[in-house]
Amino acid sequence: MKLINIGYGNIVSAQRVIAIVNPDSAPIKRMIQEAKENGSCIDATLGRRTRAVLITDSDHVVLSAIQPETISNRFSEKENNTGASLNE
Repeated sequence: MKLINIGYGNIVSAQRVIAIVNPDSAPIKRMIQEAKENGSCIDATLGRRTRAVLITDSDHVVLSAIQPETISNRFSEKENNTGASLNE
């Protein structure tokens, strides 16, 4: 199982994430509000400003306080490290 750090010691399963989006658009804000009402929102910001929203295949919405680009880079690094170790 590949795990990705989404900030402040919080980790998610890389295989379960289907999208990483910016929280500034109205449709994403509605999605976050609906997830909070349904109990499927996981707030991993530790009280900080939400900068990235991770959407999982189980319809959970995970809020992160780090930039989407940073999380994306962590996914890429994880894939590169895994690929390198498989070839050895």
